[in-house]
Amino acid sequence: MTITQPAEVPRIIWQTNFTDQATLPVYLNYLFNRLMAPSFEYRFMITAARARFIEENYPGEIFEAFSRLQVGAAQADFWRVLVLQKHGGVYLDIDAHAVWPLARIVKPGMEELFVTTKRGDISNYFIASKPDNPHLQKVIDAIYANIESGEEKGIFHLTGPTVYNEVLPRDEVRTASYRYTCNQGNFTNEYFQYIDKPQGKWTKEQYQVDVVRKR
Repeated sequence: MTITQPAEVPRIIWQTNFTDQATLPVYLNYLFNRLMAPSFEYRFMITAARARFIEENYPGEIFEAFSRLQVGAAQADFWRVLVLQKHGGVYLDIDAHAVWPLARIVKPGMEELFVTTKRGDISNYFIASKPDNPHLQKVIDAIYANIESGEEKGIFHLTGPTVYNEVLPRDEVRTASYRYTCNQGNFTNEYFQYIDKPQGKWTKEQYQVDVVRKR
């Protein structure tokens, strides 16, 4: 008799974008991920749905902080850790794709998995986590503190990968190289990903508006 270990990370893929309209390259990226994860449920949220989820599932101060974020990428950064903390699963950026079958990457018994870049830093375009993860709570607390501080920061430092590298204890969190986990940009590019967004990619947009709306 074979005893299978239960999955700590729920078999759910989470993705988000500012719209539910997709160009062909983005759609092909989605199809590839479905091919690599046939046993995973797929859940997608656009901008308005992200806000509703946070308002319905988190205290008012978290929703208020989220609502002050004026760039979609920063909103998505905060939403991904909040949705994983509530439900668990695997978050993938809209242009990211698994490099092996996802069930072989996120194995039963794993409580979390973070992807590392070529330089060895933790990134946030792929996150696998069980619900109620104390490491994700550290990230949530740090992002909230950054928003409330009023300090002007770029998105990378305010809500993005810098937060993870500052607050997560590297000797405690489980990581894997992007080479064996998840890559991005192989099916699509900036043009196809932001074709319906006149302000362009977040790297440009963050210099056109305040990332955090001032009180």
